[in-house]
Amino acid sequence: MSNPYASFCHDFYVNTRISTQLNLPHSRETVLHFFERIQKEYPSMTQFRKCDGAEFNLEEERRNGSYRWVRLEMRRLVSGYVNPPSHEAARAFHRFLLDMAPYHLGISPLELEHLEVLFGFDLSYRGNHDDVVVEGLLAESPLACILEEKGARPVDVQPSVSISLSEDCRLQARLDVITRTDNYQVRTGDYGDDEISVYLTLRRYWGDRPREPMADIFEQMFDRADGIAANRVVPKVLRPLSSAIAARS
Repeated sequence: MSNPYASFCHDFYVNTRISTQLNLPHSRETVLHFFERIQKEYPSMTQFRKCDGAEFNLEEERRNGSYRWVRLEMRRLVSGYVNPPSHEAARAFHRFLLDMAPYHLGISPLELEHLEVLFGFDLSYRGNHDDVVVEGLLAESPLACILEEKGARPVDVQPSVSISLSEDCRLQARLDVITRTDNYQVRTGDYGDDEISVYLTLRRYWGDRPREPMADIFEQMFDRADGIAANRVVPKVLRPLSSAIAARS
């Protein structure tokens, strides 16, 4: 199935993040062997670099607009697929990493803190992002009453909601709308090319030490995130924001 969100945003991406309580191995042999195994599966991932501190990155060339990336940090393994050609391509990439990481990096269920699956949506708009969020999402909300004050202009409107999806609160979801308009831009009217981002994040805490493999739990979280995105985020968040942007273009 092709990406069903392409018509609602400029960029769509699926990220995963494993957070651990103990430091991940960062020896030369372990790091190189880990990234070489990824490159064997995905030969186009050729861009390798070490950043400041204990952080290593491997990614594909970004010029084509669709690319994968992996970052190994001290206590986190983070990966992403930007503009995947299909949901299944994104699922397969992250599943591969989660199947492989416990063996190559020695990750034990005992040390896991949480696993995150993020569906990200970037919407392009050269103008006041906060105005768009107010118009698209808050126009009929009682919270917008503060804008009735004389001379009021929105300068920081970034709604965020977190919910529990399980009785024990170990599975949670968070919806964030991120704007990137600053005070200088509002004051001068000189707006940049930054994008409005919508993040749907599912986080699974590992305190109960589930017996299922991490990759299987990822599959469940991926499907749940996809359902929430399709049934909630698209009609209630992305579509209104897209309409508000179109009305100003």
